[in-house]
Amino acid sequence: MSFIDTLKRSLGFDEETREPVSNYVNTLEDDFDDYIIPDPPLYEIILIRPRTSDDMDYVHDQIVEENSPVIIDLGFLESEGPDAFQMAGEKIKILRKNHNAEAISLCKANEKNLIILTPSRVKLIKKE
Repeated sequence: MSFIDTLKRSLGFDEETREPVSNYVNTLEDDFDDYIIPDPPLYEIILIRPRTSDDMDYVHDQIVEENSPVIIDLGFLESEGPDAFQMAGEKIKILRKNHNAEAISLCKANEKNLIILTPSRVKLIKKE
C-alpha cells in the first residue's frame, strides 16, 4: 500500500469507491462540535473625561481587570483645582508602579490634557 493510499484511508475514504466513509465523517463532525475557536482579540480603547474619583477607579479597572487601553482627558480635573488633579496623578502613578501600565501624554492645550494609559500587555511605542 502506498503512502497516498494510507493517507486516504486514514482520512476516511473507501479505497474502492473513493467516497468518504459516512461513519468517519460523522465522527469528525461530532469532534468539531467540541472545539470552540476564539475570535481574534480586539482592543477597545475607551475615551473618558473623569470628573470624580469614581471615574478614575473605572479607569483603574479598565487597565487592571479588562486589560483595555484608556485615553483620559484630565482637563476637567485640572480646572477643578489642585486636589482633584493631584488625586488623578496619584492613581496614574499607582497604575504605573504596581501594574506596569504605560502612560504617554498625547496633548496638552487649552482645556485638553490627554493621556493614554495602557496595560502592560499593550506596548506603547513613542516615535519622534
